[in-house]
Amino acid sequence: MARRNSTAAVPKRATNVSVRCDLLAAAREAGVNLSATLERALTEELAAVKRKKWLEENREAIEAYNEHVEKHGLFSEDVRRF
Repeated sequence: MARRNSTAAVPKRATNVSVRCDLLAAAREAGVNLSATLERALTEELAAVKRKKWLEENREAIEAYNEHVEKHGLFSEDVRRF
């Protein structure tokens, strides 16, 4: 199933950012779309922050599950064939 670009209808806002002069010049020379590149980088960074937060919030449950598996094994060990 194809995913729709859910950001197409999201309004954009102009903003100011500071970028090293050499990077800006190289990006312009290479034809890099700065807005698209920043949006992609922010999307990736926010996903990483979300994953890290989820792991921190669920650390105790993950540790408890791992301890349970160490003591009792996986619930499906008797049915798996590998």
